[in-house]
Amino acid sequence: MASTAHDDVRKLLKEFGVSADETVMAYLLEKKPSKPLRLRLILEDATVYDSPPAERLRLEVSGVVTPDSV
Repeated sequence: MASTAHDDVRKLLKEFGVSADETVMAYLLEKKPSKPLRLRLILEDATVYDSPPAERLRLEVSGVVTPDSV
């Protein structure tokens, strides 16, 4: 049995992935950049805590998206 937390994380990541794909592809089609895009994806804990943890959840991933040659 999958945990609720795991299901919630997967759902959030899937929603982000689909939205990010659509947004970046629309940008590439509209702007037709002449050089690769350098993108950074950041995941942060935005919870409002009464007593914040010593270390907050944060993940950063960077990469390059090369536009298709037309």
